[in-house]
Amino acid sequence: MSLTIYHDGQFWIGIIEVVEGGKLKAFRYVFGAEPKDTEILDFIHHKLLNLINQSIHSGLDAKIKSNKKVNPKRLQRQVAKEINKVGISTKAQEAMKQEYEEKKKSRKKKSKQYREELKEQKYLMKKLKAKAKHKGK
Repeated sequence: MSLTIYHDGQFWIGIIEVVEGGKLKAFRYVFGAEPKDTEILDFIHHKLLNLINQSIHSGLDAKIKSNKKVNPKRLQRQVAKEINKVGISTKAQEAMKQEYEEKKKSRKKKSKQYREELKEQKYLMKKLKAKAKHKGK
């Protein structure tokens, strides 16, 4: 799991990348103003698991890196590269886009169901009103 915090020009955003069972899942969390260390720790301890658990998307296939020994100098270069890296990986972007699309589909499904129920309710009210008009005759 990795948490990358960056400034997108307006807000401070945290990107969480989780690899579970060979699947990469990415989540976006908006901090708003520049987060302090205590706010980041509070997010990690209290909100991070809820954010990950309420996810509905299945994730993208990801390669699992083997844990072999890395030369200390190479490790230093990799860490420096990660620190200078701004933004998020394309895999994470794809995962977030997939989650967005799945949420969009479920939202459309709910709104369609709501419209159908409303339409049915209006139809029944119209029938009752018409029936009430003809009762006196």
